[in-house]
Amino acid sequence: MKFTCSQSVLLKAVNMVSKAVSAKTTVPALKGILLQVRDNELILTGSDLDFSVITRIDVVEAEEGSVIVSAKLFSEIIRKLPNAMVRAFADEKNRLSISCLDSNFNIVGAPADEYPSVGIVDNANSVELNNKAFRNLIGRTSFAASIDEKKGVLVGCLVKIGGGFIEMVSLDGFRMAVAKEQTGNAENVSIIVPAKILNEISKLLSEQEAAENIRLDIEERKIQITAGDVRMISRLLDGEFIRYNDILPKMYKTRVIVSREELQSSVERASLFVIEGKNNLIKLKIDGNGIEITSRNDSGNVNDNVSAELEGDPIEIGFNSKYMMDVLKVISDEEIALEMTNSLSACMIKQVDGDSYQYLVLPVRLSI
Repeated sequence: MKFTCSQSVLLKAVNMVSKAVSAKTTVPALKGILLQVRDNELILTGSDLDFSVITRIDVVEAEEGSVIVSAKLFSEIIRKLPNAMVRAFADEKNRLSISCLDSNFNIVGAPADEYPSVGIVDNANSVELNNKAFRNLIGRTSFAASIDEKKGVLVGCLVKIGGGFIEMVSLDGFRMAVAKEQTGNAENVSIIVPAKILNEISKLLSEQEAAENIRLDIEERKIQITAGDVRMISRLLDGEFIRYNDILPKMYKTRVIVSREELQSSVERASLFVIEGKNNLIKLKIDGNGIEITSRNDSGNVNDNVSAELEGDPIEIGFNSKYMMDVLKVISDEEIALEMTNSLSACMIKQVDGDSYQYLVLPVRLSI
């Protein structure tokens, strides 16, 4: 195997596939990156079998072949090379020589046939979607998924496609986020994707903004997202997702419209008196004068006021400040609506008009 390419282009590709490599794997080959040269292209693959990233770059002076190289060592070498042309050659014993200007490295590789198949998804249910729209779906929902692996499918996000929409849902037992975007026509499908993998996919897609649209290919056990020359493949979670539509409130007794930015700033100030894991309560008193937000601990207290438009009954209700901050950071609307029934029932945070985003959060019981 032999190829020549620029250091900057190679480094970008190596960084991408390295995001899927895990040092904790018990499969030695998966601690490496698979390098394959075909048709004047270098194909790079990184995987932990749950998540795989494949990308390709153009190369010159190419000779076909393949080798596995240590992901950590190879990425460090390429990172520290000067920004010039890199030449690489692998012999029949899988020893890789790397040269760039006056720098020369020799590293021990492994046979490419030791690398497990990552299972590229072909001839599957496919749909095209705007790159930014898909990242928005992930950003507005994945944070609400559980981080407790014992909770099964709740560590994932439900992805539903059909009727010209793609909808993403996550919940952890204390809050739930539901977001949807328009998409092209596709077969109805419902899958569950690990939230932590979706977050990695979102980061990679943000580096592929030249690819305005992406393609989702879905089969029984995998989803593949393609953006330009990058493919990301994730395993799917097995199980039945909660009937989330049954959880969404159908009515309210209190509705308040408030500036999202002003409420976020107020909650941030109130959070100065929050002690993580001990006292993370903020209290909202909502009446005709607006929203009064208070928080206290042994060090002191804060009282903050935000103007708001009230419809219905006044209410006093408490929330975990983190659960409030998380959603206020991902909503882009200038104004939002909070809908409540009483101080013990879940609060709905949503757009003033429309239903493309809904966030449900359970309150914290206030002491008398």
